[in-house]
Amino acid sequence: MTEGFDPIDESRRQWTLHGWEDEADGMTLVISVMRIHQLFLARVDRVLRPLSLTFSRYEVLALLAFTRRGSLPMNKITKRLQVHATSTTNSVDRLEAAGLARRRPHPEDGRTTLVEITEDGRSLVARATDELNSAVFGQPGVPQDSVHDLLTRLAELRGALESPDSPL
Repeated sequence: MTEGFDPIDESRRQWTLHGWEDEADGMTLVISVMRIHQLFLARVDRVLRPLSLTFSRYEVLALLAFTRRGSLPMNKITKRLQVHATSTTNSVDRLEAAGLARRRPHPEDGRTTLVEITEDGRSLVARATDELNSAVFGQPGVPQDSVHDLLTRLAELRGALESPDSPL
């Protein structure tokens, strides 16, 4: 970004100039959140890439590591991570190929497949979590005393967007 020039501010200015002043704040919010998403993903990728992990695979491993038994049904992983089933399948395929997780039949429900973290998976997710905590999560880019208020506002926004009354 050129010093002194903010493309998002310029977008807002152009929105207003073109007669969409009522929508300019909303457009600026959406574009800002999307840009922040890109920036956070880039930071996370810089940490996970040397570990041969993507954020999607990291999330699956972390979720499995947090469970009592180290395993979950595929459909629960999909629901808890709020992703499409195809994404879960792809992540698990790659984790399995790397020896970080394995599929096994559910002992009580023959229609269900469990995904179980391996010891190598546990070691890697612990290392990745330490590195993410140090390089990303412990330094989110805003002062610590602002984090709680920002989280409250984001929860309100997420709740409104996920509401059945949401326009989409």
